[in-house]
Amino acid sequence: MVLFPEHRYYGESMPYGSKEVAYKNASCPVVLFGGSYGGMLAAWMRLKYPHIAIGALASSAPILQFEDIVPPETFYDIVSEDFRRESSSCFNTIKESWDALIAEGQKHNGLLQLTKTFHLCGELKKTEDLVNWLESAYSYLAMVNYPYASEFLMPLPGHPIREVCRRIDGCPDGTSTLERIFEGISVYYNYTGKADCFELEDYSDVGTDGWNWQACTEMVMPMSSSRDGSMFQTYDYNFSSFQEECWKDFKAKPRPTWITTEFGGHDIKATLEKFGSNIIFSNGLLDPWSGGSVLKNVSESIVALVTEEGAHHIDLRFSTKGDPEWLIEQRATEIKLIQGWLDNFYQEKKAAFDM
Repeated sequence: MVLFPEHRYYGESMPYGSKEVAYKNASCPVVLFGGSYGGMLAAWMRLKYPHIAIGALASSAPILQFEDIVPPETFYDIVSEDFRRESSSCFNTIKESWDALIAEGQKHNGLLQLTKTFHLCGELKKTEDLVNWLESAYSYLAMVNYPYASEFLMPLPGHPIREVCRRIDGCPDGTSTLERIFEGISVYYNYTGKADCFELEDYSDVGTDGWNWQACTEMVMPMSSSRDGSMFQTYDYNFSSFQEECWKDFKAKPRPTWITTEFGGHDIKATLEKFGSNIIFSNGLLDPWSGGSVLKNVSESIVALVTEEGAHHIDLRFSTKGDPEWLIEQRATEIKLIQGWLDNFYQEKKAAFDM
């Protein structure tokens, strides 16, 4: 049986209508599965409530992406490396495009020209909106850089970053930097070819407003962009401006140390060795969130499964005919480990009953 709980029950509301029905079979072993934020919840729940769940598969779970535990430039450096590994000229074109975009926006009628170049539905009001639109796409492309076609965020081909770079690099000589960028970004926003124009606010159907609220309250993840390793504009993490933005948007004050206080994070190896067991941290190194996760085995029962070609929680996606052999093997390893947890649970239960 697979149970898929959601953030649905708050206050007095109760699954199945009553506590009696909801808890009538509360003695079977529970294994937690989660990817991304859900993976973080799975790992933390196993740590906090080991009497409730016997183990957790935490896929693409960046439980270390807080405070100063990992360098703030980690996320965008990995996104950038995903592009550089496909094509250094593609990487360089994107890196150069920000200055070109800003310069164009400052010209007389420059915003109108950018509106035309990027086929926007409404006239561009400020260059920053276009920058955010592009940055979002590059980050999402790195997350869903799967080896097969998918529609997780947008309809995309297999190895979508490879296709983006093929289009950027494949433009005829004399094509401007920004025209190349438009050709590449269309892979993400218009791979089906059905869009006539683009709305900048409509990134993808991933509930970003809800996530932004969480980021402004408890999930404060410092991010920056390095000068050399990143293809994005260089900037440092500025908590003060982040705090101001959160207050402006939500009247919320961020709590940057809440996660590490509640769940730990600093010296995670010692914490997991002393207090943890039965957790699988699975990560693909193409996923920019992998930089904030656990990438090395901690103990016999806290295991890191790391794949070179994996993207965001690919192991939890439906199996397909296009699954590479390494992914099939990874899932088999996960099943074997979980089966071991279940076997131990039943053996210990039987031993206790026999006494």
